[in-house]
Amino acid sequence: MGATDTLHSEKVDPDNVVDGVLWVVGDEPILKSDLEMLRLQGEAEGMKWKGNPNCTILEQIAVQKLFLHQAALDSITVKESEVAQEVEQQINYFISLPQIGSKEKLEQYQHKSIAQIRQDMHDELKNRQLVQRMQEKLVSDIKVSPAEVREYFKKIPTDSLPMIPTMVEVEILTQTPKLEQEEVNRIKNQLRDYTDRVTKGETSFETLARLYSEDPGSARQGGELGYMGRGMLDPTFAAAAFNLTDPKKVSKVIESEFGYHIIQLIDRRGDKLNCRHILIKPKVSANAITAATQRLDSIANDIRSGKFTFEAAAGYISDDKDTRNNHGLMTNSSSNARTSRFAMKDLPTEVARMVEGLKVDEVSAPFTMENSRGKTVCAIVKLKSRVDEHRATITEDFQAMKDIVTAERRKEVIHNWVVKKVKETYVRMDPAYRDCNFEYEGWNR
Repeated sequence: MGATDTLHSEKVDPDNVVDGVLWVVGDEPILKSDLEMLRLQGEAEGMKWKGNPNCTILEQIAVQKLFLHQAALDSITVKESEVAQEVEQQINYFISLPQIGSKEKLEQYQHKSIAQIRQDMHDELKNRQLVQRMQEKLVSDIKVSPAEVREYFKKIPTDSLPMIPTMVEVEILTQTPKLEQEEVNRIKNQLRDYTDRVTKGETSFETLARLYSEDPGSARQGGELGYMGRGMLDPTFAAAAFNLTDPKKVSKVIESEFGYHIIQLIDRRGDKLNCRHILIKPKVSANAITAATQRLDSIANDIRSGKFTFEAAAGYISDDKDTRNNHGLMTNSSSNARTSRFAMKDLPTEVARMVEGLKVDEVSAPFTMENSRGKTVCAIVKLKSRVDEHRATITEDFQAMKDIVTAERRKEVIHNWVVKKVKETYVRMDPAYRDCNFEYEGWNR
C-alpha cells in the first residue's frame, strides 16, 4: 500500500482510543484490536511500512472486507478441509522455527493453547482463501497476446528489463521403499479396531477421526471431506466410498496412494457424496529405506557407465507416475503455462538441494524425500539443462515476459475494481484517519 503520511499531533491519537470501531465498511466494523493485532504480527515478522502503519494496515483490512463481501454475494466458498490443512501447515512451520521448536513453546510464545491458535488461524486463513478465490474470479478472463507482450517490453530500456533467475530442467527417478508386512498388519488391525468400536457404539467415527486420523486436512472436522465427485478422489478410495449405502456402516480397510483408510458415508446428493474417513500412513523402516537407496545407487552407477540412459530407466523403473511417462522429466505446476523449466525456489526442497551442485547431464546420489502424496520415497535426479540468471530477452524468455505482462494486467483490473467498489460502498471512519494518504481514493469522502 502507498500510505506516506503521519497523523498530525493535534488529531485524535488512535493509540489512546479504547478498543472500539475505527472504520465501518459496508456493514462490517474494523476494530482497534484488529489493527493492533496485524501491526504487532507485522512487526514480529520484520515488516516495514511506508509512512504510518495505522493508515496502511486499516486500508488493507478494508480492502479485504470488500473482497469478502463480494465473495459472499457471488457464493464463493472454500472447503473446510483445505482451510484445516493450511492451518496445520502454518502451525508446523511455526514449530519448525529455531526460536520455537515445539508445540509447548509455541503455546508459550502465543500465550494460547494449540486449540485456540488453530481457531484464530482458521478464520484468518479462510478469509485469505476467499479473497484469493474472489481475485482469481475477477482476473480469470485476462488474456495477453504475443503482440501485447512485445509492445510492453519495447517501451522498456534494455538495462531495465527484468532479470530472469537461474532456470533448470530436472529428471527424476523414484523408488518407494517396500513396506514390511508387520507394519501393514499393524495398521489394518488398528483400523479394524476403530471399526469395531464404532459398530459396538462405544464411540463415534467422528471422535476417532479427530483423535487418530493422519489426514491434517480433515481430522479437525472429524474426518469429514465435504461433497465431492468421483473424479476428485483417489480411484480406489472413490470406488469404496461410492459403494457405501448405509451411514451406520463402516467400509472395509482400503489402501490408496496416501495410505490406509476406513470410510463412513454421511450423505449423497446426485453424483456427489460427503463422507468421513480415518487415514493411517504406514511408517517405512530404516532397513527398507537402505535397500531402496542401495538399488538406486546401483542404477545411478549403471547410467553413469552408459549401460542405459536415465530417461529409459525412469520410464521403466520409476514409481513416480507423474513423470514416468515423460521419461522422468518434472513439470512445473506453479507456472502459468505448462513448462519443464523451474526456478530453484519452485523445486521441492530436497530436489533443489541435490540439483544445486550438479553439472548438466550429471546424475545425483540417492536421497530421501516426501512426494506430493505424503509418502516417503527414495530418488535420484539428473540435471537436464541449466540457464543461468540473465537479463530477459523476447526470444529466449517469452513465457516469463508474458507472465509479467499478465500479472500487470491482473493487478490493474483488481486495482480498478477496488476503486469502483470503494465509491459504491458505505464507509465511515474515525476522524483521526481522514488525513491518511491512501492508495485508493474515496475512503475519506
